[in-house]
Amino acid sequence: MKRFKLTKDQIQKGGLSVIGFIVLIYVYFSFFLGPLNSSRSSMRTTIEDIQSKLANSKNEMIKATNLEKQASNATTRFAALKALSQEGAPIAWFPPRTKAFFANQAIDKTTTRLEGSVPFKEPDLSSWMRYNWLIDLPQADFSALGTAVAALENAEPLLSIGKITIRALPDDPQFQQVSLSASTAILKR
Repeated sequence: MKRFKLTKDQIQKGGLSVIGFIVLIYVYFSFFLGPLNSSRSSMRTTIEDIQSKLANSKNEMIKATNLEKQASNATTRFAALKALSQEGAPIAWFPPRTKAFFANQAIDKTTTRLEGSVPFKEPDLSSWMRYNWLIDLPQADFSALGTAVAALENAEPLLSIGKITIRALPDDPQFQQVSLSASTAILKR
């Protein structure tokens, strides 16, 4: 076997080559690969941020679409409720309306009195008033009364019955004397 004998010049060249190779690796990792990795990680962060914003935007678009549908439905309902509020003073049209309603339910001799009115406190309802009424039914059959009260609340969406007072008539136990406290929401005219 032959041995290689290196000269001083060859050792220096080999040492310089190793040092040059180490410097090259250092420069590659420090100046090329390092910034590339940091750029890649910052891009990943940016992409993830943009994707989350995009997902939030899609959710917001869905919410906005739903809100538009709700607004459209609310506007339609509001217009329908506004149409239920008749022209003129409520004292002129509400009592005859209730009298006719109860007459259709086979309950006669209905009287309706206005107890008072107050504006709504909610800013959205500033153009509406709450009217409180006392409806007296001097002679009503119990089963006809129950049907009539249910039909009244279903027929008049702006009316709510707050209190029902029923007294038995001593002369005729088949009939009761009834007082209803009701409130209505009526558009200011």
